Amino acid sequence: QVRLVESGGDSVQAGGSLKLSCAGSGFRLSSCGMGWYRQAPGKERELISKIFSGDTWYSKSVKGRFTISLDNAKTTLYLQMSNLKTDDTAVYYCVVRRYDGDDCRPKYWGQGTNVTVSS
Repeated sequence: QVRLVESGGDSVQAGGSLKLSCAGSGFRLSSCGMGWYRQAPGKERELISKIFSGDTWYSKSVKGRFTISLDNAKTTLYLQMSNLKTDDTAVYYCVVRRYDGDDCRPKYWGQGTNVTVSS
């Protein structure tokens, strides 16, 4: 049974930092890796970062401010967020990605953790 548990969400002021964690169990990491999505109030869920086969990717909105990483055991995913902006307010979800025959897509989701950034 796959289990993903996010933590670290909080309320911070703009310009501050937070580090999100996602403790995973019940799966083996594939070449598709893992990632972080977020959903802001009234907006669609969006992929903001992924880590796969030793590479990383970031959306334009977070590149240069967020850093994704995995622990050595590859069971805990992190998202270091710096220089936070009010637009970063959202529920953040970690995912395990799997190849579905066409592309790597999120297959397993955590329950989410809330990040609120105030001005």
